[in-house]
Amino acid sequence: MESINPLEQSLHAARARVLADLAAGEVAAADVVSMVEDSVVQRRWWVEQWPEGAEFVAGLVAQDVQDALLETYGRWPLCPVCGSGDPHALEVEPELGPDPHWVCHKAGVKVAAVGSLGTAAGGTFPS
Repeated sequence: MESINPLEQSLHAARARVLADLAAGEVAAADVVSMVEDSVVQRRWWVEQWPEGAEFVAGLVAQDVQDALLETYGRWPLCPVCGSGDPHALEVEPELGPDPHWVCHKAGVKVAAVGSLGTAAGGTFPS
């Protein structure tokens, strides 16, 4: 069996993590999955140019998909922490760094790691 190079591994992991978050929010329609694939294709070139950025790919793909969804569907993912006020989206932090998380800036809390939104549906969240 041929081993997958680390760059491909990071891209596959990023795809899986973002798809898991989309599925948790029941947003994983075919056209949305295509947005993930488009982002992975674009980020493949990016990470080939800058291999040290491989650990940043999941956060970047999440942001790409979030931006693409904003244009077609609206805000995603909506904050599960704030029960009142205007619905607002979580943001990825760090914008360019390892171990990306979905963060609510209004409440000032980390909600979940990118790829783990399904485990953050309700209750209190450790920071």
